[in-house]
Amino acid sequence: MDTRTQEHERDIIEKVLTDYAAVPYANSPVQTVPVFDRQRDRYLLMNIGWEPNRYNHGCLIHIDLIGNKLWVQRDGTEEGIAMDLEAAGIPKERIVLGFKPPEV
Repeated sequence: MDTRTQEHERDIIEKVLTDYAAVPYANSPVQTVPVFDRQRDRYLLMNIGWEPNRYNHGCLIHIDLIGNKLWVQRDGTEEGIAMDLEAAGIPKERIVLGFKPPEV
């Protein structure tokens, strides 16, 4: 895969996660924060903040670029981040659901 394709896919991942981060957390002061590490090709969407009676700090989405594939390591969305990545232009065959057993 050429460098332009990799950069384009990084841009797509960042755009999709930034769009998710723009949606407020349901009736709560919890922030949804994107975390991008282009050097290591790791992309996260974190929930951070206090809810009534508890602190919320967790990973909602985790995507790694490994080889020529996008590995979805964690997907805490209702519809599935893979569908959004595909709709944004990433071919379905390049997306791996790392949190699913290999036979799936």
